Amino acid sequence: MEQPIEYISEREKIVLRYLDAHNIEYSVYHHPEGKTIEEAKQWWHNDGSIHCKNIFLRNHKGNQHYLVCFDCDHDLDIHDLEHRLKAELMAQGFNSPGKLSFASPERMQRYLGLEPGSVSPFGLINDAEQHVILFLDKNLQNAPSLSFHPNDCRGTVVISREMFARYLAVKGNPFRYMKLYE
Repeated sequence: MEQPIEYISEREKIVLRYLDAHNIEYSVYHHPEGKTIEEAKQWWHNDGSIHCKNIFLRNHKGNQHYLVCFDCDHDLDIHDLEHRLKAELMAQGFNSPGKLSFASPERMQRYLGLEPGSVSPFGLINDAEQHVILFLDKNLQNAPSLSFHPNDCRGTVVISREMFARYLAVKGNPFRYMKLYE
């Protein structure tokens, strides 16, 4: 059962204002905090959207960061993901990132303005320099709609694939759809 929410966080207000300012349609609902997929699943609506899991990575030098989004019902082998991302980056003309690792909470705050448990592509709103490269699983291109935290794990934004494409175009960070798992 959905519980009443007494306020909307400043992080969520920033996301909703940004979407509204760019005429990007969405719906949003609130629920108790869900910092992990397992916690959040009990609150998500059965709305037909693909609920996405998001991980924030850095290269071995710490001078490049990557946000990876995929269907929350899939797990990724981090070593396989590392090989796939390296191959994709090099195919795009980037230098090899070397070993990838999870970015620290401090880096997450610096580049996305977020804390662990609230990571989503909407964190790119805070990346004024378009430093973060976004990788999305290729299967998300076939979803009628996607859902993400609005940079606060007490809410869920549901957005159509078309409106999400508009968001990515407006935001301007480099992004790529690629096959992240078998």
